[in-house]
Amino acid sequence: MSKEQRAQIDAMMRQPRPDGPRSVEAIRAGFKALMARMIVPDRIRVTRTTLGDRPALRVEPDDGRRAGTILYFHGGGWVFGSPETALSLTGNLVAKTGFGAYSVDYRLAPEHPFPAAIEDTLGAYRALLDSGEDPSTIAFAGDSAGGGLTVTTCLAARDVGLPLPAAIVAFSAGLDATRTGESMDTKEGIDPIFTREAVERTGAMYVAGADPHQPLLSPAVLADLTGFPPMLLQVGTNEILLDDSTRLAARARAAGVDVILDVTADVPHVFQSFAGVLDEADEALDRAAVFLGQRLRAGGAARTPVEWDRPRPSSS
Repeated sequence: MSKEQRAQIDAMMRQPRPDGPRSVEAIRAGFKALMARMIVPDRIRVTRTTLGDRPALRVEPDDGRRAGTILYFHGGGWVFGSPETALSLTGNLVAKTGFGAYSVDYRLAPEHPFPAAIEDTLGAYRALLDSGEDPSTIAFAGDSAGGGLTVTTCLAARDVGLPLPAAIVAFSAGLDATRTGESMDTKEGIDPIFTREAVERTGAMYVAGADPHQPLLSPAVLADLTGFPPMLLQVGTNEILLDDSTRLAARARAAGVDVILDVTADVPHVFQSFAGVLDEADEALDRAAVFLGQRLRAGGAARTPVEWDRPRPSSS
């Protein structure tokens, strides 16, 4: 564990930003520039494809892959980000596990508010099932808003009668549109990236006037997780979203779900992105890789492709 590494990253993330609210275009450009600085492993192959009716990146190990698929949902507050900005995370999971991955380019708010992102991620999962992939060989993984989508997509899949994936891995997940976690206030100023004002602004773009008091927007406080697959929730202590993960873990335990709450001290939001420069990031990704390797059933028999003719989720 490197105190110096953590201090350097904290200082980098606290560099002065422009005063006042930024446009959506400026937020997207700034995040893209930041994430372009992250280290992407060189032991992977990346190709553009589609999954369902959405663009996606297909990420595979360059030395042969194991039987299993990671369906990855990128972060960015449901407003910014892309499969490319999350490539350090997706790429490291692929390189460390040997599984292939799809990273979905779901629609973003404010142009496409709730529940568009969930419709897209559910459509991507449905496409994997329709292609004959066994759910026991599929895991959902994601960071930040995408971490939230690992949970809400699972809820939506259960609601329409689809089989659930074998596992969920969520990094610093956004899981509460009501913003009622104590860490929203106790970690203000400690968090080098987010403020309550900032997350409430982008959150409002996604919620777009919908009632936040519903499971698909606030699963940490409202979701029934009965029947969920095993979950790994990783989060840092220096996050205003810390209690999103701690409260979801408590709900999972109460519902009889296998859950690992993996909290790392003195690291920021989605600290795993700093793999290659932060020891804690590499170690957390190693733990995630072990979890995925244990949970995805190697060599699962492929099902016959089937049309899942079920209703799609709505915002009601």
